[in-house]
Amino acid sequence: MEVPLNPIGREEIHRLESILLFATLFRPEVIELIKDPAERLTWVDSLAVAAGAIAREKAGMTVREIAEELGRTEATIRKHLKGETKAGQLVRETYELIKQGKLDELVRNVEVLAKGGQLVAMEEYEKLKREKEELEAKLTELREQVKKLEEQNRELQAKLENVRKVLSDALERIREIEKLL
Repeated sequence: MEVPLNPIGREEIHRLESILLFATLFRPEVIELIKDPAERLTWVDSLAVAAGAIAREKAGMTVREIAEELGRTEATIRKHLKGETKAGQLVRETYELIKQGKLDELVRNVEVLAKGGQLVAMEEYEKLKREKEELEAKLTELREQVKKLEEQNRELQAKLENVRKVLSDALERIREIEKLL
């Protein structure tokens, strides 16, 4: 996904703003913060303002222009931009993560949540991923062993059938001999 880190024009500003808000909202620590319904609206609003402020700052707008456009005071915008608010800090961290190319991890978090899963730390995710791969390899190995055992079973059943036929023929011959005696 192309992210305009230094947006030019309204469309790119809005795209960066949306990505910042979206990616910040779905960070594990933010999910925890907005679980309380009483706090949710305040948090979402603060994050939206911080995302808007940072996107516009990256586009080269002044604090006054940002404040006018977002309908907030210059003091509020400055606090978000300086990271003096928790929302400003979180959105700034998200910007840095995106800048470092870690947007895929943030998107993965959203996908996990969308599927009803729980978010886990990246280390835990990697550990679980390795464990899954090991288990899949073991499963493949066990399936191959089952195939070999099934083939051996078929061979043994064929041999058993031959032995039964030989025994049946032998019993039939014994009966014939008994008749002759």
